[in-house]
Amino acid sequence: MSTEPLNTIPIQQFINIVKSADAGRQKEVRLDINTARTLALTLGAVMSRLEGDLEKFVVQNIEKLQDEQTITIAMDSGEWK
Repeated sequence: MSTEPLNTIPIQQFINIVKSADAGRQKEVRLDINTARTLALTLGAVMSRLEGDLEKFVVQNIEKLQDEQTITIAMDSGEWK
C-alpha cells in the first residue's frame, strides 16, 4: 500500500466554497463537472487510504486485542456461614 501524501486540496476548496456560500446566505452550491470529478476522486482516495490503514491496524493488533479479552474465572467451594 502506498504511503505517499494525499492531495486534499480539492476537499479544502470545496469546504471553502461551502463556507463562502453559507456566509453569503446562498441556497445552493454549484460545481462544474471537472471540480466535482476531482472532488469525487479525492474523496475516494482518502476513504481508500483510511480503510487500508484501519485494516492494517486491525491485522497488526488482532493478537493483542484477543489476549486482552481473555477472561479467567476461578471458583472455589465457598461455605455458607
